[in-house]
Amino acid sequence: MNIKLRLIVMNFLQFFIWGSWLISLGGYMIVTLKFTGVEVGSIFATMGIASLFMPAVMGVIADRFYNAERVLGMCHIFGSVLLFLAAQIEDYPSLYIIMLFNCMAYMPTIALANTVSYNALQKNNLNIVKTFPPIRVWGTIGFIAAMWVVDLLDLTKSPLQLYVSAAASLLLGIYAFTMPPRPPLKSGDTRSFSSTLGLDALVLFKSRKLAVFFIFSMFLGAALQITNLFGGSFLDDFKSTYPDSFGVQHPNLLLSISQISETLFILTIPFFLYKFGIRTVMLFSIIAWVLRFALFGIGNPGEGLWLLVLSMIIYGMAFDFFNISGSLFVEREADPAIRASAQGLFMLMTNGLGAFFGGILSGWVVDFFTNTSGIRNWESIWFTFAGYALLLAIVFPFVFKYKHVPEQLKGIEH
Repeated sequence: MNIKLRLIVMNFLQFFIWGSWLISLGGYMIVTLKFTGVEVGSIFATMGIASLFMPAVMGVIADRFYNAERVLGMCHIFGSVLLFLAAQIEDYPSLYIIMLFNCMAYMPTIALANTVSYNALQKNNLNIVKTFPPIRVWGTIGFIAAMWVVDLLDLTKSPLQLYVSAAASLLLGIYAFTMPPRPPLKSGDTRSFSSTLGLDALVLFKSRKLAVFFIFSMFLGAALQITNLFGGSFLDDFKSTYPDSFGVQHPNLLLSISQISETLFILTIPFFLYKFGIRTVMLFSIIAWVLRFALFGIGNPGEGLWLLVLSMIIYGMAFDFFNISGSLFVEREADPAIRASAQGLFMLMTNGLGAFFGGILSGWVVDFFTNTSGIRNWESIWFTFAGYALLLAIVFPFVFKYKHVPEQLKGIEH
């Protein structure tokens, strides 16, 4: 099979696994298992806990001891077993432990899949910068496809979504062993554990500009998964007022517009970065988060469906202009000797600390606006999140000082 096609299959499955449950599991836990907001938030916060150290641990193992494709395969096989067990569990403590271990198995595979892809392309004398992005976009397509499969099979409030994910994880676990071998590196080429984790880049905190950037990365990272956590249960609570509406009947299809928008906004990043600079682009992202949450607060699956669709479209700007543009900013500002560590630090602040605190605190907000009968005041919940993002939007331009010089980005607009 053509190596590009093989990598497309791998990336498709890599994110199909995640898309099978990431958007709909929160609704299943709240609606079917009757978990509290804090319980749901804490289970999603396990992604943040795992992201703090597991990518570094598995990265070191793949660099020093075992082939990267084998580590990738074993992680997915182990994850498959855990997802299979999670589908059979209905109590919070047990599900928390299983999902924590599942995230410890899955989160490192994102970086490992990239490593395996880069290695395969390099072995086939292909330009990684030009060849990989069109391959990676199939990961997002896989994520969207998984959401649609779970929705069209009516599994959004069912544990069967975890079986779908487990099957895909087992398939990729086996498939990974067939990828071109990427053996451990020579001792002189390996990075230390602290470097892999991004701790070498802590020196960047000496720069006020970068320190502010990383702190706001953590604050914004807290917002990344909130609508993924509670979007499904939010739409389900309209089943008494709009029982036959598209949003209630097909929540994942509606929410998947967010991921479709994400793939389109990626294409606009070079233009916006060149035209406005990172400071303004980040501010666009924060304002987009304000609108994302506020539109959820005033929208509904009935006559307000267009507001929800608009929120989904805005998500592309909110996510990409922070996540992708932020990564490019770090790449350009960091010293070449610690760029890899700087990217690790950026991921640690967003997907690690940010995701952890976002999961816990958002769950607390949901419970705060839930009455004793279990009825949630979603308008107040979403407006609270919008207020949080608005506060960041007000403070950010005053504390983040950055002079945009378009000439320094010459060529990026292309």
